[in-house]
Amino acid sequence: MQVRTPEITPESVGFEAVLEQAGSYLPEDRLQIVREAYEFAHDAHEGQTRHSGEPYITHPVAVTLEVANLELDHLALAAALLHDVQEDCGVTNETVRDRFGDEVARLVDGLTKLEKMPIPIPGGDQELSDSQAQNLRKMFLAMAEDIRVVLIKLCDRLHNMRTLGPLRPDKQRRISMETIEIYAPLANRLGIWQIKWELEDLAFRYIEPERYKEVAELLAVKRAEREEFIDDCARTLREALGNAGIAAEVTGRAKHIYSIYQKMERYAEQGKSFDQIYDLLALRVFVDSVSECYHALGIVHSLWRPIPGQFDDYIANPKDSMYQSLHTTVIANGTRPFEIQIRTHEMHRIAEYGVAAHWRYKEGGKQGKDEERIAWLRQLLDWQRDLVGAEEFVESVKTDIFYDQVFVYTPKGEVLDLPASATPLDFAYRIHTDLGHQTVGAKVNGRIIPLNRQLQNGDVVEILRSRSSKGPSRDWLNSDLGYVHTSHARTKIRQWFRQRERADNIERGRQILDQEMRRLAGNIEGRHDEVIELFNASSWEDFLAQLGYGGIPTSTFARKISKLLQDEDTEPDLPEAPPSREPTQGSPGLRVLGVGNLLTTMARCCSPVPGDQIVGYVTRARGVTVHRADCHNILAEEERERLVEVDWGTATKVYPVDVRMEAWDRVGLLRDVSTVISEEKVNMISVQTLEPNEGAVRILATLETSGLEQLARLLARLEMIRGVRSVERSVSGSQSKQRSRKQASSGAKQ
Repeated sequence: MQVRTPEITPESVGFEAVLEQAGSYLPEDRLQIVREAYEFAHDAHEGQTRHSGEPYITHPVAVTLEVANLELDHLALAAALLHDVQEDCGVTNETVRDRFGDEVARLVDGLTKLEKMPIPIPGGDQELSDSQAQNLRKMFLAMAEDIRVVLIKLCDRLHNMRTLGPLRPDKQRRISMETIEIYAPLANRLGIWQIKWELEDLAFRYIEPERYKEVAELLAVKRAEREEFIDDCARTLREALGNAGIAAEVTGRAKHIYSIYQKMERYAEQGKSFDQIYDLLALRVFVDSVSECYHALGIVHSLWRPIPGQFDDYIANPKDSMYQSLHTTVIANGTRPFEIQIRTHEMHRIAEYGVAAHWRYKEGGKQGKDEERIAWLRQLLDWQRDLVGAEEFVESVKTDIFYDQVFVYTPKGEVLDLPASATPLDFAYRIHTDLGHQTVGAKVNGRIIPLNRQLQNGDVVEILRSRSSKGPSRDWLNSDLGYVHTSHARTKIRQWFRQRERADNIERGRQILDQEMRRLAGNIEGRHDEVIELFNASSWEDFLAQLGYGGIPTSTFARKISKLLQDEDTEPDLPEAPPSREPTQGSPGLRVLGVGNLLTTMARCCSPVPGDQIVGYVTRARGVTVHRADCHNILAEEERERLVEVDWGTATKVYPVDVRMEAWDRVGLLRDVSTVISEEKVNMISVQTLEPNEGAVRILATLETSGLEQLARLLARLEMIRGVRSVERSVSGSQSKQRSRKQASSGAKQ
């Protein structure tokens, strides 16, 4: 078939780059279908433009170049060129099949279906519908059927993020949130580091533009000094490796903006500064064999002192994304820490391209689909057959796909990888469902630990079981108590309760409902229909049964019921505050030049308050002092360069709520209560203890909380403290009368 050659245009020049890259690994006869696909797409998109004004064909060409950089086969390249012709040009899949064959048509159809899916953002503000969760499920099924569909989709998203500028700010933010929550973690899970880091940086730029600029500027400071230091270290290491007879490539490694931002956030929580981030400076060492990796590690440690606790062996314990490397952090020149990564050239190829490295074109026709490389995905899909609703599925995505790993050992020395927050119960259910059901305790490294203690890398876990166990505890499903973190364990526990008698589940659900309403001092009498609709139940009994067997987690129940109760009133349904304790604003988040969490003090000369026009004055020893803009000291200041922009930032509204606890008295009770409240970042503004009878104690506390969801979580944790019998909100007399009137009114309507 003769293919017409289009006139020379910017988009055809871009296609020449595709042919050049594809020709570096494909034989000439395989490029024919790629040329035909370009000609077809060029004609189909004729007259269409992007938001930037460029011809639309520039987008599929740019996507195809990224696919060629992954060295995927000729059929994937053709599909990338054609990926928008069904959606945007009205071309049928049958036409694509007749022209380019079944496999290309199947890839294009899969990409079109993904394009039509409104992908939900796990943890986003919006509630997830069953149809949205089903879209996410379809994406992972498409991955399992043909990983090329998602690889092309990632390249498509990468180019869209690179050209996001012409869109409206609200669309930029929505697409960026979707990218950083779904696509970047997916690229990471598939091991495609090159795409992962660029998606994160691009999304971060639109989501937090001020923070992005701040981190970029911090990196720019002393960049030349850092580069000189790392070059000296690289030269020293090359000489040492060469003297040891190891042929190695040693290069500097650039740290990416979003990963530095994440580390800055973690360090800030620990009171550490930007200068204490170890791996801003990094070297990569590439050698020919695994034995040389460990030999090179010994040489590194002989040159520089390693920092304790900063060594990871991902060669012996590879990540699920197939990543393998040795990581160590050392001290050079006495005080300067930097990271060194050591791996083979093959390991580096897999680190950069992940699962795509096993889909690269192989002479002889068929690609080498390495089933073991995506075994985690198939296992996940097997587990998800047991999942019921949208919330369970999205929960499983967040915990079982987008997670950091922890490697633990069975008593026999077998290695299991689990999410970084996994507990002994997650471990038990990963081994066998019956073992999980019969768990009564656990030993880690020979010591008995609580079942909700999170496991650490290298832990040896032994499960204590009882054949006479009556099964799992319902507390295990309470996410606030932290017993299980994997969707697999949670699903098996729910199944166990679901299979019990329906009457038992309904009765248990009624007890949970009464308990939660008592805790929150709420009332849903007369609103059963709203509750049934809110939880997608078929009847009131079905709702109670789901609540009883754990199909509706108590945390989810509290969150949704909180919204329902808030709909009844204009303010969150919290106790009326005394006149002296109106709902208050939390400490204002002062921002200097748009940056928060800097050392600031209020000037005593003018005592600014939120709402005043303010300006900052850079002192020599006390950070930034905040003055009113009309303060006489500021107006008289001669060193105007020391004045900086300051604004009040945002403040969080908090509400006082009274809580009553009944407990058996013991030493340390109040300390434990205070610890739990502090961990939830809730302020306790008053506390009183009473002794109604011998051996018992009543604690009355006033807490400042942001709303019912936080309050429900806190009350659940307080009730788990040893010796505590009950925890509930204490309702004032005026509120009790008000609620009685509401109940009477709702009863009359019934």
